[in-house]
Amino acid sequence: MIRRLSEEIKRVVGRIVAMELKDPRVGIACVVAVDLSADLGYAKIYVRVLGDEVETRSAMEGLRNATGHIRSELGERTRLKYIPEISFQLDETPEHAERIEELLRRIHCQEDIPDAEEDCP
Repeated sequence: MIRRLSEEIKRVVGRIVAMELKDPRVGIACVVAVDLSADLGYAKIYVRVLGDEVETRSAMEGLRNATGHIRSELGERTRLKYIPEISFQLDETPEHAERIEELLRRIHCQEDIPDAEEDCP
């Protein structure tokens, strides 16, 4: 049930963020996941923002300022008895994956593997 509700919140909030927010700071932001608490009282909404660090920070500020509006729209568009408190979090999955790949590359290059030097910088 939590998974289904998380997907519903992701769909509704994603549409609001992508198509309805007028705040120019938000820019190109995409809702990628929702982590809903077991008691359905809190929802962490993970977003990815296209842009540099300054644009990302500005977009996150715009989303946080629009939290009340987004929450009220969520209440109007869903059949939830109680609307969870929402918070926006930056999705850092791509950065974490890149860091892990770099660490694995370093380990690979440090081991005595034949032909490993070809792949190492």
